[in-house]
Amino acid sequence: MIPARVDANIQTVRQQFQMRAARFAAHDAIVREVASRLFERLAYMRQPATRVVDLGCGRGACRDMLQRHFASAQWLGIDLSEAMLGARGRARIWSELLGRWPWRSHAAARICASGEHLPLADGAVDVVFSNLMLHWHPQPHLVIAEIARVLRTGGLVLFSSYGPDTCKELRAACQSTLAAARPMPFVDMHDLGDMLIAAGFETPVMEAEIVRLSFGEPRKLLEEVRALGGNPRSDRSPALVSGVRARALLAALQAQADEQGHIHLSFEIVIGHGWKRALRSATERIVAPPRRLRK
Repeated sequence: MIPARVDANIQTVRQQFQMRAARFAAHDAIVREVASRLFERLAYMRQPATRVVDLGCGRGACRDMLQRHFASAQWLGIDLSEAMLGARGRARIWSELLGRWPWRSHAAARICASGEHLPLADGAVDVVFSNLMLHWHPQPHLVIAEIARVLRTGGLVLFSSYGPDTCKELRAACQSTLAAARPMPFVDMHDLGDMLIAAGFETPVMEAEIVRLSFGEPRKLLEEVRALGGNPRSDRSPALVSGVRARALLAALQAQADEQGHIHLSFEIVIGHGWKRALRSATERIVAPPRRLRK
């Protein structure tokens, strides 16, 4: 069972993505860039698949590439937000998808669900692909354990997530101007690897790299960050920033501009993949919480 506080944080993220869905597509440069890097890696993985889950799929930007790579595979796009899916209505459960909805070449379905509680049967899918979704969940180890549950033995997970150095320039500016700011903590690459191992993935491969975006003015930088998603922290400030503090934050960001007047924003991109191993015993199922969260 998900603790009430964690569930409330998940609902907060859902509400924030509901509000941001309309402008997300205009500020998704980092999402598209990281997706291209995931597909570069996927090109070298020969994984047979008849069902592929695109976890945190949004409006399905990765669907065509996934279906080209996994010819004739059924694409299941899952997202927490109906607005991001571009669809309405309740989530369809696995029995409906399998029993009433005819499978065919390049079949597809969109499902509204949270990552720690997927409406899919055990071992129902061959591949879980997830681009920049995992860090939004307040308990990512639960999502990884759920991914392991729905994957068949030998199934592949390939994902990306933000690492601790993400938005370090903005964090520094907030630290000097907004004492009440509570930026999101991001999980260290090594801890994500530990979670994969604990959930039953064979020798996972983890890597991290820095991608930087440049902006001509601090307001544009803040617009980009605001459009990219929500903050699940329960201790985040409930009030709007005052005009004086907002101007101080803008000034602190402007002070970071280089000689050409560009303000940079770093994203630490963690990419991981692994194959689900066979359980050593019928009762084996380990869920390991994160050990190090850097704020």
